[in-house]
Amino acid sequence: MTTTRVPAGVESPERRTLAIVKALTYAMFAMFAMTTDSVGIIIPEVIRTFGLSLTAGGSFQYATMGGIAIAALLLGSLADQLGRRRTIIAGLMLFAAACFLFTAGESFLFFAVLMGVSGIAIGIFKTGALALIGDLSTSTTQHTSIMNMLEGFFGIGAIVGPALLTQLLTSGLSWTWLYVLAGMLCAVLIVVASLVRYPEVTSAAPASRGFDGTSRAMKNRFVLAFSTAAFLYVGVEAAIYVWMPTLLQGYTGSAVTLAAYSVSVFFFLRAGGRFLGVWMLSHFRWQAVLAVCSGSILVCFVLAVVGGVNWAVYCLPLSGLFMSVMYPTINSKGISCLPKADHGAGAGVILFFTCVSAVLAPLAIGAVSDVLGDIIYGFWMASGLAGLLFVGMAVNWLLNPTRAVLEQFDRTEYGQADQPGVR
Repeated sequence: MTTTRVPAGVESPERRTLAIVKALTYAMFAMFAMTTDSVGIIIPEVIRTFGLSLTAGGSFQYATMGGIAIAALLLGSLADQLGRRRTIIAGLMLFAAACFLFTAGESFLFFAVLMGVSGIAIGIFKTGALALIGDLSTSTTQHTSIMNMLEGFFGIGAIVGPALLTQLLTSGLSWTWLYVLAGMLCAVLIVVASLVRYPEVTSAAPASRGFDGTSRAMKNRFVLAFSTAAFLYVGVEAAIYVWMPTLLQGYTGSAVTLAAYSVSVFFFLRAGGRFLGVWMLSHFRWQAVLAVCSGSILVCFVLAVVGGVNWAVYCLPLSGLFMSVMYPTINSKGISCLPKADHGAGAGVILFFTCVSAVLAPLAIGAVSDVLGDIIYGFWMASGLAGLLFVGMAVNWLLNPTRAVLEQFDRTEYGQADQPGVR
């Protein structure tokens, strides 16, 4: 077999194609984050327009997350059966159609159904994109770095979307224009995805059929362990972006400006930390990084509930820096505990647990706060979730239970030689 050498400083067509596919995937995550992370601003507008209760208005969030969860669990294996490209394009087309249909809506039910459809679309193309990371990676270590970069771009979309929506509303335009803009971006992504050549899936395992891949993922103890970790993490994170404004609304201290922009500060630190995480994970063991960061999150929450709002106004936004690497690394390692042929199914299972937590955790925190009479008790509950997450990450650091399986897949799925001590 002969190979063609590429002159120094000249980029090969294969590398250029992979770079385009990576950029396309990053843009995809930023695009849909613009909509999903703007729902908190949309809900008050919808409540005011249709005269809804808070519970009814909150169905926008539940419809989106419910759609993602259903698609992730039931359709996650599509990426393994139909291929990454077809799955991604199908999901993007459904998402674009839903976005443009928002302009035709006049009833709350119509909008709620579209939110659910857009969630299903996200669940389809997101699992396809997550499965694609394995095809773009040369090792399980690089898989984690790309995942952190991907979630970093998601963080950028989470910042841009609410800011853009606020500007639209200030200009007197409807919130539905955000979806029109997202649909236009999605249309561009569909064209690029249709033209670019995706890498082929090379796996030592046979391709999945039906729900075989999802069944194997659900029975994999490592996938379930990382899914549980994702569930706990999202519960802690949801306490910040859903309930932190309520906790700080009565604050009158010297950091009033910080309190007003606390969620934005949190998102900025979370997004920036994910890009920093790419560097961190290339210099330190991922197990140690997760243990230290989860411990730091726990400290932030404990200081917030013990010190009250005077401490919470600083500690809770700061927790975004430590949360930054948690989810993408947990997600990556869970998916990497499966052969590439099952990466779509594995991504779907973890995404399902993520969405279930995104719905249940805010409800539980709110319910506990209602029963006990103060939102601070909800944050005590979130602190408990942070404590469980830290215990799990500390045990993972000490015992390193995934080392053997990650080394095995580095050899069989990525063709890597052994590198003792780094996994």
